[in-house]
Amino acid sequence: MITNIYQIYFHMHTSKILFSFLFLFSLCSAQAQTGYWKTVDDNSGETRSVVWIYKTKSGHYAGKIMKLFNPPEPNPVCVECPGDKKDKPIVGLVVISGMQKVTNQEKLINGTILDPENGKEYKCEIWKEGGNLKVKGKHWTGISRTQTWYPTTKP
Repeated sequence: MITNIYQIYFHMHTSKILFSFLFLFSLCSAQAQTGYWKTVDDNSGETRSVVWIYKTKSGHYAGKIMKLFNPPEPNPVCVECPGDKKDKPIVGLVVISGMQKVTNQEKLINGTILDPENGKEYKCEIWKEGGNLKVKGKHWTGISRTQTWYPTTKP
């Protein structure tokens, strides 16, 4: 009888611990892409900006430019951007929107990314790789470009 009670007690607590671990793991993987990321120019290798990726109230993920390094002019605006983003300051501009987390993966898909230099939007995928973030913009023609973003602190 004592052995059975001990086994039940042990099983209940082991199940609780396992469930807690799985729950925390799912939260961590869902948040893997959130935070502050340093973007780097593909050609020069110079730091371009800091982008904050966050989860929205609707449950999607978005990214906002928080800081620009060496802008071509003080307080630049997005001259080429479409719609309500046209002529808005680039710092504070939401450039990634509508991203959805792939279940059981550290990947965000089905959103868009805006290039504030030319005002064009591209389909977007984001995933972690070795502590860095891979951000892939894909044109409707199928041509794509993947950048590596690096973790950083809040500017």
